[in-house]
Amino acid sequence: MPSVTALPPEVGDALFLATSNRRNIRPPLSPRQSMNAAPARACGIDFGTSNSTVGWLRPGAQTLLILEDGKPTLPSAVFFNADEESTHFGRDALAEYLEGYEGRLMRALKSLLGSKLMEGSTEVGGRALSFKDLLASFIGELKRRAEAQAGRGFEQAVFGRPVFFVDGDPSADQRAEDTLAAIARQVGFKEVSFQFEPIGAARHYEAGLDREELVLIADIGGGTADFSLVRLSPERARHVDRKDDLLGNAGLHVGGTDFDRALSLECVMPLLGYRGLMKSGAEVPSGLFFQLATWHTINFAYTRQAFADFQQIYRDAAARRELDRLARLIGQREGHWLALQVEQAKIDLSTANTTRLHLDRLEAGLVHDITAEAFSAATRTLVERVAATVAELLDQAGVARDRVDTLYFTGGASGVPQLRARIAAELPAARSVEGDLFGSIGAGLAVEAARRYG
Repeated sequence: MPSVTALPPEVGDALFLATSNRRNIRPPLSPRQSMNAAPARACGIDFGTSNSTVGWLRPGAQTLLILEDGKPTLPSAVFFNADEESTHFGRDALAEYLEGYEGRLMRALKSLLGSKLMEGSTEVGGRALSFKDLLASFIGELKRRAEAQAGRGFEQAVFGRPVFFVDGDPSADQRAEDTLAAIARQVGFKEVSFQFEPIGAARHYEAGLDREELVLIADIGGGTADFSLVRLSPERARHVDRKDDLLGNAGLHVGGTDFDRALSLECVMPLLGYRGLMKSGAEVPSGLFFQLATWHTINFAYTRQAFADFQQIYRDAAARRELDRLARLIGQREGHWLALQVEQAKIDLSTANTTRLHLDRLEAGLVHDITAEAFSAATRTLVERVAATVAELLDQAGVARDRVDTLYFTGGASGVPQLRARIAAELPAARSVEGDLFGSIGAGLAVEAARRYG
């Protein structure tokens, strides 16, 4: 079931408002005041499932700081190079992995927050590295790069967070936020606060408005789909008390990586034996395929237990050709490579009717075509879950569909055509606006950081 929150005043005060009575938090500046003031003391950090950004509000300059290769985005990836005993981040991490260095690649790190895996560890270079320390290494790298670009240190930060880290489990959700806060302090931030990611995007959008609008912010990133229904205007932006402007929030744990997994399972994993048959007539056990189709569990497919399970499956399988491909993938640890091919197919199918995967690493000359129709069929359940969340938010807020002026899309996964079209169908009178798909939240969090910490 989708998680919908019609926010009471106390929650609005904590999550949307920069109230003047909170310790070390100043009354908000208007966007124009912000641009004419001295550089902000604090930064805004959008730690995303797929990509991360850092925003810093200062006059006469772009809000987002450059983090890698002249770009403001840093892919949320870490690669531990076992050959050279080095650690790499972002695009460099992906490049090292694809070049064939021995090591361990980790992506979708944010998905660990609130999960039972967070208390565990992974093997890196023959030693166990806790997932908390893994996340700390990435957050610390974000901080270092931002400070290098800004030419100053940051002791205060506003972190974005999904409306729900974990669906339907408030204690796990709070644990996820507390864990992220502890990690942020571990890497050197002295003051840490949080803001809903769609509200961060709302701050960014509101700064460019010249009239009042009722806006549904649709923030669909790598791991979550979050929505906020807000009244925005230049006049309202100057108010300290905004609780009456926030009509509700909703969210669920569905994002771009879930679309990757669905596409992989339905259109690619059958090439490796998924839904194949055992000699008994039963289907091949699916656990290994789900691990390989899910970014943050791919490495679990390489454990001794996983290999023993695969050997048992192979002995009892009716068809071997597909499982031979799976054996090559596991033996050569090509799970992340295959996931990258699927991710690129998802991106390609956002603008094309078909795409071709070249899978020579699994079998010489193997190619596989995927159509946009197949992609839509594979993700239909996910799309309907997201649409149901939007519908329930509007119902809970008591807002008629034709009253919403604008549907504002942000987050990389909001570019999936069938998802965008389905959400827009819930709001037939609203105009659709596309923000900076990867930068709106970080820029809005920078505005929030300036409002809270000066």
